[in-house]
Amino acid sequence: MRAGETVAPVGKLVGFRPMSVETGTAVFELDAGPQHANPMGTLHGGIICDVADAAMGVAYASTLADGESFTTIELKINFLRPFKTGTLVASARVVKGGRTIGLTECDVTDREGRLVARAMSTCMTLRGD
Repeated sequence: MRAGETVAPVGKLVGFRPMSVETGTAVFELDAGPQHANPMGTLHGGIICDVADAAMGVAYASTLADGESFTTIELKINFLRPFKTGTLVASARVVKGGRTIGLTECDVTDREGRLVARAMSTCMTLRGD
C-alpha cells in the first residue's frame, strides 16, 4: 500500500487513511469526530488501537517478500492522554524483522506532536498455504 491507494474496508468504516508508506514505516491519519467518542466524550480507545494496528500492519507488510503475508500475534497499547476531536497521527516503524517473527511500534500523536498512545505489535510472517 502506498499513500493515496485504496483504503482497506475497515479504514473506510473508521475513517483512517495512509499518508506515507516507505519500507519499514507507515504514517496514518484519522480525523476524529464525535462519532468516534466513548460515553465520556473522548476518543474511544478501540479507535486509537485500530489506527495504530493499521499503521503497524502496513509498515510490517512493506518489508515482506512476494508470496509472504503476516498475522498479528500480539498487540499492546498504552493510552497516555485523552483525545477528543481533531487529527490523530499514527507513525509506525518496524523495530525488528526476522525470518518468522517481527516487532513493530507506533506512536499516536495529536497534530501538535503530543503523545496520545504508544503501541507495539508482534507479527508472524506466513509463507505458502
